[in-house]
Amino acid sequence: MSLKTSIATVSISGNLEEKIEAIAAAGFDGIEIFEQDFIADIRSPRAVGDRIRAAGLEVMLFQPFRDFEGLPQTLRAKAFDRMERKFDVMQDLGCDLVLVCSSAHPEALGGINRAAADFAEVGDRAAARGLRIGYEALAWGKHVNDHRDAWEVVRRADHPNVGLILDSFHTLARGIDPETILRIPGDKIFFVQLADAPHIDMDLLYLSRHFRNMPGEGDLAVTDFMRAVMATGYGGPISLEIFNDQFRGGSPGSIAKDGHRSLIALLDDVRRAEPEATTGLPDLPRHVPVKDTAFIEFAARGDGLADLEKLLQSLGFYQAARHVSKQVTLWRQGGIRIVLNAETTGHAATAWNVRGTSVCDIGLSVASAEDTVTRAEALGAKPFTQPLGPGEMPIPAIRGLGGSVMHFIDDGSLADVWNVEFQPSPLATTDAGLTRIDHIAQTMTYDEMLSWSLFYTSLFEMQKAPMVDVIDPDGLVRSLALATDNGSFRITLNGAETHRTLAGSFLAEGLGATVQHIALATDDIFTTAAALRAAGCPVLSMSPNYFDDLAARFDITTEMMARMRKENILYDADDTGEFFQLYTQPFAGQMFFEIVERRGGYTGYGAPNAPFRIAAQKRFQKPKGMPTA
Repeated sequence: MSLKTSIATVSISGNLEEKIEAIAAAGFDGIEIFEQDFIADIRSPRAVGDRIRAAGLEVMLFQPFRDFEGLPQTLRAKAFDRMERKFDVMQDLGCDLVLVCSSAHPEALGGINRAAADFAEVGDRAAARGLRIGYEALAWGKHVNDHRDAWEVVRRADHPNVGLILDSFHTLARGIDPETILRIPGDKIFFVQLADAPHIDMDLLYLSRHFRNMPGEGDLAVTDFMRAVMATGYGGPISLEIFNDQFRGGSPGSIAKDGHRSLIALLDDVRRAEPEATTGLPDLPRHVPVKDTAFIEFAARGDGLADLEKLLQSLGFYQAARHVSKQVTLWRQGGIRIVLNAETTGHAATAWNVRGTSVCDIGLSVASAEDTVTRAEALGAKPFTQPLGPGEMPIPAIRGLGGSVMHFIDDGSLADVWNVEFQPSPLATTDAGLTRIDHIAQTMTYDEMLSWSLFYTSLFEMQKAPMVDVIDPDGLVRSLALATDNGSFRITLNGAETHRTLAGSFLAEGLGATVQHIALATDDIFTTAAALRAAGCPVLSMSPNYFDDLAARFDITTEMMARMRKENILYDADDTGEFFQLYTQPFAGQMFFEIVERRGGYTGYGAPNAPFRIAAQKRFQKPKGMPTA
């Protein structure tokens, strides 16, 4: 069995031609024609159908046909006339299936038998033309708003050309157990539509029209829904029907790629959960467990390189090695590797030419680099390669989002890269007690956050934390944390809605750079802070008012509070443990380092402290009218 993938034209932005091109390029098998997109196009139905097929796509569904069943006689006749006209369009398009959504007409009459009689009659008319009818229960339908009732209508209609269309949103948003789908014969399910959504307490119609998103981007149990569908023996198309205000203003190509990625990842999850019901689906490597962050690479030259080297030294790093053939140095402390790349050709050079000093590459330690790239490519990522210099090893890599690059190192021969490509430096070592990379903070526009989240969670074994609103003095930043179960790899995604925020100004000045700060872990932040102070590390100063408020909110000893004030250490705690953090002053524009210590089971990121950290960073920038002391 090989399920075909599809997406509704309403799911992405642009005109119909742009949608067709984006959907084909993303790798879908077919397309749902949303009637409004077709009506707005100037081409004839036949020309539109031919264009879709020329792009390598099937026209799988025409939709929506509204307010059909259960109408009083005068309105009923008009509904059947409307249907005949749509049949004409469908035949010219080359589409044999129409979606009829349950009626929300104010004059619609209830009654399963009445609705079934309507579908039996329209089934005869459809059969005469070689067409089929799919009935879908809208979550806000007047009389039918549950797929179980829609199935009863279809069952009583008892017509081979009338079947059921299931939509994950309409089932899951109403809290209906997807296991109830198991009662439906798979051959009577004509089409399956998928959408996720966040848990928001609001009217279902409004939620559906504005907040649907791709499977894996929201909070609905879409995998459980699809498992139940597959267990019925269903073998038809699976399609995305997404209504989302962010998507309507986004890039058609990017949204279509996200959609295809979400379906491939979902099918892989379902295959693993229901292997007997999903034979024939693509066999991808599993979600990749990440052992840790192998390295962070900066593109840096000239004064920017010298400044970054000085900052690393003040943080306790030492230059451990030089590349055998390139202007690249390796800086180390504990289990942390930071690579500084001053090359004038290659990816790092391109990054520096565009953005100046910036993070150009992230390396991750994984169980199998080959499997990681295989899964990434199946999910739509592009492999990354560049010419190898003398002594260099071919390390598997992909291009991430926003032009980013990720390399993967496993325990095989790749683990020896540091000995093969680098020669030890004879410089003396220093140490401030930093042990590992705690997390990496990436910044993007708010509209791009869902894409980044889907990229990470579909490729790696990572879970999402609830989204947090971070208050910047000049606007709002949305922050979403992703982490492996054991915390070996953590990413925070920060979506900026305006360039006036600190995150937004980083985007504007960084010209596409994504990594804004790197958090480094220590087992004793007070010892580390003292070492940083002795080394002249430029630590960010916090307002005295912050510590006064902290003393009022938490039970902190006078001695510890004094040490925190002295070292500008911020604090948070929850029922599981404590969290300490301090920051360097910004460098290379808006980038900075963070030092953290986690105690107990604390897994957060000190979100309550973010507004005060941002205010301190903005004071450091000394904008006009801001007091400096």
